[in-house]
Amino acid sequence: MSSSQQRTTQTAGFRKTITWFFIIVGTLYLVYSSHLILNNDRRCLTTEENLEHLTNLSTSIQLNEQDSYLESPPLVLSQKSQRYNTELKHIVFGIAASADLWQKRKEYVKLWWRPKQTRGIVWMDRQVGNRSNEGLPQIRISADTSRFKYSNKKGHRSALRISRVVSETLRLGLKDVRWFVMGDDDTVFIVDNVVRILSKYDHRQFYYVGSSSESHLQNIYFSYSMAYGGGGFAISQPLAQELAKMQDRCIRRYPGLYGSDDRIQACMAELGVPLSKESGFHQYDVYGDLLGLLAAHPVAPLASLHHIDVVQPIFPGMSRARALQHLFKSVQLDSASIMQQSICYDKNRYWSISVSWGYVVQIWRGVVSPRELETPARTFLNWYRKADYTAYTFNTRPVTKHPCMKPFVFYMSTSKYDRARKQAIGVYTRRKSPSPYCRWKMASPERIDSIVVLKRPDTLRWLKSPRRDCCRVLPTNKASTMYLWVGNCRDGEISEFQRP
Repeated sequence: MSSSQQRTTQTAGFRKTITWFFIIVGTLYLVYSSHLILNNDRRCLTTEENLEHLTNLSTSIQLNEQDSYLESPPLVLSQKSQRYNTELKHIVFGIAASADLWQKRKEYVKLWWRPKQTRGIVWMDRQVGNRSNEGLPQIRISADTSRFKYSNKKGHRSALRISRVVSETLRLGLKDVRWFVMGDDDTVFIVDNVVRILSKYDHRQFYYVGSSSESHLQNIYFSYSMAYGGGGFAISQPLAQELAKMQDRCIRRYPGLYGSDDRIQACMAELGVPLSKESGFHQYDVYGDLLGLLAAHPVAPLASLHHIDVVQPIFPGMSRARALQHLFKSVQLDSASIMQQSICYDKNRYWSISVSWGYVVQIWRGVVSPRELETPARTFLNWYRKADYTAYTFNTRPVTKHPCMKPFVFYMSTSKYDRARKQAIGVYTRRKSPSPYCRWKMASPERIDSIVVLKRPDTLRWLKSPRRDCCRVLPTNKASTMYLWVGNCRDGEISEFQRP
């Protein structure tokens, strides 16, 4: 055999060897890959079966065994815009009261309590006389708290019994209760608005609803995370149950706290439940005249008023109880809109007008911006007498000293409902007091004796996004009377001054 033939034979043998090598390697690769895939499928199936077993024990998530992946249904969360059809019958009020002050304070409770409609208990420190026909809540005596230590030298140990009002009310076993609302005997509730606020929340969940103090120093001293009991706060029924289980252990851990509401908040912190703030609950830790605060009420339903005995009567020339009774004439017509501010301008006379519906109308000479008018004027003083305007939890503006910039104030005098026109009619009159001399050459609001405000009740206003009502100046032939319309804004309507 020649050398060339030998090389040809060797080359053919080498090619066969290489070919068989790749065939064997390819076969081994296919066998190995198939084995790996089968093992993976087996592991996935085993994992799926284990997950199904575990989740059947702990959650309601459904597993799809036919798919190679797990698909959980979307989690449905409660939306704040969702309503839960809470009614007044679902709410129980727990009122903390003192026997020494009850004869005076019960007049405040009578203002908002609705016999055979509202549900609740007045919790006293000792027995008091009460006539059965007074239309007041049932009175009960708080349980003895002498076993609990109280070491705060500036406070009073009555805070211990008051802190247990919600738990004691829960233990009465009342049926069909969604919310427990706590308040003091000098707290005045707008109960329809309390219902509107609580209807936003899922009563089946843990909720602690209320508001802070108007005083920054008070909130620093106690807590910004605390709902103030005087302004009123609400606890959902499931949360009240959890609170009742642990509260006695909890309050033993805080003997040095001052009051009842900070003890409640301490227990809420242990339960891990934060405060859901609603600006319509008012502690009113202020002195003096509430005009500046109430005339520029936030765009939120008015839920409560407090410290009635500390501030001046909200209507001049009346007792405190009589003034609140007068306010409730407007509350009965449109509770959803009480104290809600609207701003407009009289373009012919260059006046700025602010309406706090059901309470007061103010007129300024010149053009004052809505940004300024919606800021409360400091007609009141801080709870801490030495504190200045920086110690509030909200923006304020000074009361002007310029004689031409002082507002002319018209308080609600009468209010009624016109069934034919389906609107509320309120008449606001100015107190007869000397006006300071003004050099401005322009029309003066002192020529106006009364203002008639027309408004259709809007019970569904808080089902919509919050917005101030608009107001318009209506034409009239009476020089001493101004007519205003208040209601929902038209498309494109805003509070702006437009020259005639």
